[in-house]
Amino acid sequence: MGHTTKNSWVPSVTLRVGAEGVDVAALLLGADGRVRGDADMVFDGQPAHPSGAVRHEPPSLVLALPEVEAAVERIVIAGSAAGGALTAVAPDGATVASYTVTGEADATAVAFGEFFRESGGWKFAEIGRGYGSGLAGLVTAYGVEVADEEPTVAGPVPLTGVVKVPGQAPSANGASAPQPVGTPVAAGPFPPADRPYELVEGWQFGPLFEPIIVEGLGDDVITTDARVGSGPVLVEIAHEDGGYVGLFPLDKRNKDGEYLFNTTLPDFRGSSVTPVPKDRPLRLRLAGKNRWLLRVKPVAAARRLEGVLSGYGPEAFVYTGDGADLRVDFEGRPGDGGGYVGIQCYGPRGRTGGALGDSDLLLNTTGALKRTVPVPQGPRLLLLSADGPWTLTVKELY
Repeated sequence: MGHTTKNSWVPSVTLRVGAEGVDVAALLLGADGRVRGDADMVFDGQPAHPSGAVRHEPPSLVLALPEVEAAVERIVIAGSAAGGALTAVAPDGATVASYTVTGEADATAVAFGEFFRESGGWKFAEIGRGYGSGLAGLVTAYGVEVADEEPTVAGPVPLTGVVKVPGQAPSANGASAPQPVGTPVAAGPFPPADRPYELVEGWQFGPLFEPIIVEGLGDDVITTDARVGSGPVLVEIAHEDGGYVGLFPLDKRNKDGEYLFNTTLPDFRGSSVTPVPKDRPLRLRLAGKNRWLLRVKPVAAARRLEGVLSGYGPEAFVYTGDGADLRVDFEGRPGDGGGYVGIQCYGPRGRTGGALGDSDLLLNTTGALKRTVPVPQGPRLLLLSADGPWTLTVKELY
């Protein structure tokens, strides 16, 4: 439906974004690929996000990228399919991203492209997906419910009564459908956005270094370079579509060690922690059928365990609060409700953390469950293993 350079970096500055001939709207999305509520839409009827980071100044949008909340991982730009070239212009007048829409016969609205986080910065990527149901149908695909009936016009629709719709995500054809019980929630577009991070009150949990990011297709071996010191590191992986994916650290004899990931979950997203040897680089053998993205990062970059979090498959978390109860809702393996779920809890060994400290096994069982387990006072590293969808709820002690 158009052309641009995919996944191009843009400067982290205030950008003016517009599409030739039409008003545009912005949807601010969380890690689940959906809006968090009505405030996460910015358009002519709701011209400013509460954070002030995104504003609608007809016919353009103003995106103050440095001011975007950390919980927002993607910003989708949408508008009428009658629009032409989408452009993003920096304060000095330079065009830093563009996408030319060539049109689609049955579409009246289009998701032009998106800005997404990557390694502490921002990138722009095309979407170019048309919607015959208009802008109201487009935003519904990103978790929005439109209360008023959509007018039958080709231009932007004045939306009202926008609320978050739980348990829905954009599908391949732009439609939005409820997720059946026991089916993993779609993990979002590929590649997934990278979350910014900061140290935990000076705790490193291992070496600090510039993240290593590798993309590929099919089986491969990844070797880290000299920027990564010895000690525990975070490994994140995303595998597009279905099929098997496994990741195995290689020992000094170049043989597989204990796997980090070993799954057939579709659209897999996962993270874990593995040590980098003192005398050699970390080498990882990846077995995968489709496109994949792998990041090696400091453990401090792991997702924070706070509030309510959802996902599926293994994930590493950093917990920084006081002692708490952790509610674990595990749906079980898709199809049969079985599958393993476990949580290992580690304390850091010193602030620089050349190795992880003692561990506690908080959970170790199989099958669907709803269970509450105690979590010691932080800082802690928690490694969740799960063969299906899960929800974690942190309940602070009073």
